[in-house]
Amino acid sequence: MADEAVAARAAEPAAPKAKEARSPEAPPRGGGRGDDRAKDAPERPDAPEPTDTSDSADDEAGEREKERERAADRFKDRTRDPLTEEEGEEGPTDAAAAARARREGQKLLSSNRDLIGFDRSDIGQVHIGDINVRLDALRSGLLMRDGPVPAEELLRIRRTHIEPGGYVRLRRALEARRLLVLGGAPGTGRASTALALLEEVTRAGEGRENSERVRRADPARGVRELATQVAGGTGGHPRGTGYLLEPALDRPGTLPPDGMDLDQLASALAEQGSYAVVVVSVGSAANPLLAGRYGAICPPAPTRELVAVRLRQRLEEEHGDPVRGGGAGGPGGGDGRGPRDGDGSRDAGGGRDRNGGAHRDRGRDEHADRDGGEGRDRDSHRSTDRDRDGSPDGGGHGRRDGDGGRSGDRPGRGAGPDGDGSLSLLLERAAELREDPEVTEAVGLDDLRPAEAELFASLLAGHLRGTVSRAELLSGCRGLAAVQAYEWFAGVDRALAAPPPGDGRTPVRSGTAALFHPVAFRIALAVLGGASHSAVSAAAHLLTWELSVQSDPDSTPARPLFCDDPEADLALSRARPADGVVDVAGSEVTGRLIFYRGSALPAAVLAELWDRHFPVRAPVVRWLRLLADDPRPQVSMRAAVAAGELSVRDFEHGYAELIRPLAEAPTPRRRVFAATALDQAAGHASHRRAVRKVVDNWSLHGTPAQRWTAAMALGYGRCADSMDDTLDTLAEIGVRDDGEQLAVASLNVVRLLTLPECATVLRRLAAWTGHRREEYQDLALVSIVRLALTDVDEVLDDEPGTPLGDRGDWPLLLALAATRPELTGKLADLFWTALNTARSRDVALDALETLLRSASRKDGRAWTREGLAALLPALTAEEQDRRRLDWLLRRMMRDQDRPLAEERARALWRLAVPARQRRSEEEESHG
Repeated sequence: MADEAVAARAAEPAAPKAKEARSPEAPPRGGGRGDDRAKDAPERPDAPEPTDTSDSADDEAGEREKERERAADRFKDRTRDPLTEEEGEEGPTDAAAAARARREGQKLLSSNRDLIGFDRSDIGQVHIGDINVRLDALRSGLLMRDGPVPAEELLRIRRTHIEPGGYVRLRRALEARRLLVLGGAPGTGRASTALALLEEVTRAGEGRENSERVRRADPARGVRELATQVAGGTGGHPRGTGYLLEPALDRPGTLPPDGMDLDQLASALAEQGSYAVVVVSVGSAANPLLAGRYGAICPPAPTRELVAVRLRQRLEEEHGDPVRGGGAGGPGGGDGRGPRDGDGSRDAGGGRDRNGGAHRDRGRDEHADRDGGEGRDRDSHRSTDRDRDGSPDGGGHGRRDGDGGRSGDRPGRGAGPDGDGSLSLLLERAAELREDPEVTEAVGLDDLRPAEAELFASLLAGHLRGTVSRAELLSGCRGLAAVQAYEWFAGVDRALAAPPPGDGRTPVRSGTAALFHPVAFRIALAVLGGASHSAVSAAAHLLTWELSVQSDPDSTPARPLFCDDPEADLALSRARPADGVVDVAGSEVTGRLIFYRGSALPAAVLAELWDRHFPVRAPVVRWLRLLADDPRPQVSMRAAVAAGELSVRDFEHGYAELIRPLAEAPTPRRRVFAATALDQAAGHASHRRAVRKVVDNWSLHGTPAQRWTAAMALGYGRCADSMDDTLDTLAEIGVRDDGEQLAVASLNVVRLLTLPECATVLRRLAAWTGHRREEYQDLALVSIVRLALTDVDEVLDDEPGTPLGDRGDWPLLLALAATRPELTGKLADLFWTALNTARSRDVALDALETLLRSASRKDGRAWTREGLAALLPALTAEEQDRRRLDWLLRRMMRDQDRPLAEERARALWRLAVPARQRRSEEEESHG
C-alpha cells in the first residue's frame, strides 16, 4: 500500500466476520442491528462516486451527510463524562481518587462488628469477679471530693501499680519542686500514676507516720484555694501531706491557673514539707501549664504488662496457687480495683499485681532506681523478667501468625486444681488465647487503657476457667470500643449548665466552642479516618460551629485561631498520625494522614452518636451536607460512606434527611454522595431490600435527578436483585426521554464490568447492539467506547494485589483482555462493532489510537502491551481490519503534535498481524 494512497483516504471498513470464527454470543461483525444496519453502515472510501447528476439526488445525499454528522456529534456528546456537568466540558473529575477514598472509608467502617446489639447490660453480663466499668459515671473530675485516700488503697497502689516510661524522672521532678502538673488523656493512668508518686515521696518524707498522708483536693476549689489552705494550715492537715488535684478546666468559664498561682502553691508546699500533683487533660486550656517548669506529660501505662500481670493475678486468685513473692493473696490485695480517673473509668495500674509487689518494698525507700536514667524503674523490668517463666507477657493482644488461639475454643479445661490446668498450663493457654486472631479482631483496639486491660484480662481468665463462653468472650471484647465511645460523649455539655467559678476573675474562654471541639474532632475522625490531618481538623472545626450553634443559637461561637494543639487532639481521641499518599488533582503526593488507634473505634463512635444522642443529629446532618460539597474526594466520599452507615442505624431518618434531599440536588457531586450512601446501606443484608425498592422506584417514577442517582447506585452492583435486573434498570434509565440519561447509564454499565459477572454484561451489550431501537444501540456503543477510555482505577473497588488492581492505570478494555482471556473475543467483537458503525466510528477510532499509544510509557517501559497483544489479533482478523490499522498507524506517525516513532509503530503492527498475513507494502512501512 503506497503512502500517498494511505494519506489521501480513510481506511477501508471491515466486512462482517464469518459467524463460525467468532465467539457464539457476539453479534455479527459490522451488523446485528437489523433494519438499522443499512442506515449506519460506513461508506466505503474507495467506492465509485455517484453518477446521478440531478439536483434532488445531490440534495438528498447532502442531507444524509448532514444527518450523519449530527448523529456523530450527538454520539460524541454522550461519551463525555457525566460527572463534569457542573464544571464544564473540559472540567476534570478524579474518579480514581473517589474510588480509592470510598474503598478506604469502607474498610474503616466495615469491621463486621454488630454494634446494633450492643447494650450496657451486655458488659455487665461478662464482668468477672470485681470488675465493674461504670458507664454512667460523671465526667471531668466532678466525682472527686476532698478527703484522704484510704490506707488500703495506697498499699494497693504501692504493691500493684505498673510504672509507665519516665516514672523516675517524674518522681525526681516532684521531689525537687514539690509540685508537678501531670498531663495526659483521660483513662491513660495519669491519676493512678499521680497517687503512686505521692505515696512514694510522702512515705519517705515528713508525713511517713501519718496514715492519711495523701489527700484528694476538691476540684471545684482550684489551685489558688489549695495554696491558701496549705499555707494557712487550715483543715488540720499535718506536714508532709501529699495532695492530688484534678481541676475541672473543661467547664465553660473556668480559667486555668497561671504561673503565679503555681508558684504560690509550690512555695506553700515547701514551707509545709508537702507535695502536690495537679492532674490535667492535654489541650489548649492546659498547654500553658504543661509548658511551664512544673509541667510534664504522663506516658500511658504499658498495655502488654497491664494485661499480662492482671491476667496472671486473676488466674492465681481463682486457681488457688500461692502468688510468687506475696501475690494477690497478701495484704492490700483487696478487690483489685484502682482509683478512678475522674471520668468514671478505672485509671492506671490500680489493682494490677506487680509480681507480688515485694520488690517494691525492697529498696524503694533507698531509691534504688537512681541509676535508671530517664527510663522505667529497673525494678519493674526485673519483675517482668521474673514473670517470664510462665506469664503471658509476650504479646499484648496483637495478632500472631500461628494457630495458638485455638485453645480458646475449650473453655474451662482443667479449671480445677486436680485437672491438667495447673497455673503454668493456664498461663500458656492464656498467652495463646490472648493472641487469637478472632479475639484480636473483636477487641479492635491497637492498645488498651488500664480499665480495658483489666476487663480484657478478666474475660480471658473467665473463659479459661469455664465461666465465660466463647461467644461471651467475643461479645465482651467488642464492648470495649463501645464503652470508650460512651464515655467520650456521655454528658459532654452538662458543664454548660454549671455556674462559673466564684474566684473573682472574669472568664475569657468561649464556652461552647472549646467544649465541643474535642467531641467534634472524634466525630470527624470517625467519618474521615485515613484522610489528611488537615482535612480532618478543618472538618472538625466546621462541626464545632454546627454543634455550638445548635446548643446556643443566640450566640455566635468564638473559636481562637492560634490555640489548637494537634498533639492534644491525637491524645484525646486515641488517634495516630501516619505518612501516606493523598490524591491531589489526579496526582499522588505525600501527606500526613490520621487514623484511630483501633479498627473498632470509628463504627463505635458513629453508633454511640446516632443511637444515644438524638439532638445531635440535626447539626451532624448539616455538617455532612457541607462535606458532600467538598471538591476533595477524600472528604466527600468518606463522608458518603459514613452517611450510609448512619442511615443503616435509622433508615427512616437517614433517607429523609440525607439521601433523598441530596439525590434531588442539582449538582452531580451531591447526587454521587447520595448514591454512595445508598450502596453502603445496601451492603447490609437488613437494609438491602429497602434500598433496592428505593432505587427501583426512582428509576421508574423518579425525577431526572433521582434517575441519575439511581443509575450511579446501580453501578456499584448491590442495588438490584441480580446482574440482569441491574442491567434492565440501567437500560430503562438510559433510553428514556430520548437518551437524556444515557451518558450516566453507560458509565455505570462500564463500572459493572469490573465485577465477577463481567461476562453477563458483555452478553447484554451484544444484545443491545442488535436491538431495533436506536437508543439501545447507542447505549451499547457508548458503553463500548467508554470501556476503552476508562482507566481501571476509576471504576474498580478491588485493592492492589488483584489482577485488575495491579493494572490500575490501564484502560479497562485492555486490562480485561489481559486478565480474562476467555472474554477477549467478545471484547474484540464489541469494539469492532463500534469501529464499523457510522455514528460511533470517529470516536471509536480516537479511542483505538489512545489504546495504541498506551503500549509503552514515555521512558520506554512496557505498559499495556500485554493487553494489546491479546486484543489486537482478535480485532484485526480480516483484511479490512488490518488495512484500517495500517492507515491508523501511518496517521499516528504523521501526527504533527505527537508523532509515533517508527519502531513503536512496527512493534504494534507485529502485535496485531502475524508474519504470514503481512503484505509487502505494509512490511515496508511497519517492518
